[in-house]
Amino acid sequence: MTRIRFHQSLDDLKEKLLVMAGMAEQAIERSTEAYRLRDLNLCDQVQAAEPGINRLEREIDQLALDLLAMEQPMAVDLRFILAVIKINADVERVGDQAVNIVERVRDLYTMPPLDVPVDIPRMAALSGSMVRRALQSFIDADADMAESVLTMDDQVDAMNAGAYKTLGAIIQEKPAQAQYALDVLFIARNLERVGDHATNIAEDVIFWVRGADVRHHLRTGS
Repeated sequence: MTRIRFHQSLDDLKEKLLVMAGMAEQAIERSTEAYRLRDLNLCDQVQAAEPGINRLEREIDQLALDLLAMEQPMAVDLRFILAVIKINADVERVGDQAVNIVERVRDLYTMPPLDVPVDIPRMAALSGSMVRRALQSFIDADADMAESVLTMDDQVDAMNAGAYKTLGAIIQEKPAQAQYALDVLFIARNLERVGDHATNIAEDVIFWVRGADVRHHLRTGS
């Protein structure tokens, strides 16, 4: 494979990953709208999109592995391919979290609506913003932007902890509302996991651009 063809293949790999990322991002948006609106049609759309996301994950993995097998990429190209393989897995799991959310929404739909004191739309907006920013940092090869995603994760974690405390109290004190509160608690947990996947993507961008592994280390400003 000539260097020109190799770099064209890298561009194709990036483009395919971004298509998949757009699908996963849309799935999260639809799943949280399904929660807000109690809309089963949006649930159907999220679940219908999952096979396409899974198919692209397999295609991206295979293309990345083929590039590693056919070439001996050095330095930044090698880091890029390794980062894509890892980002690919996290993007697919974002799609999985969307499916998990709509499964809970379907359960909630069978029960009378309750006004629980947990701001799921705000939590969804923050975790969704993390995903968008992490993906933009990948598009722009911007490690500084990726670092900004890492600082947002604590906010999502704090909101999830608050939801756990609030909803846990409802589960213990109001048995009639326990199942409803439990479903909302799982949705909050799914959104917290979306934030975790965005953090992983951001860390992989930093690894690609700077050659620095920031996992399990103190982050900037920590």
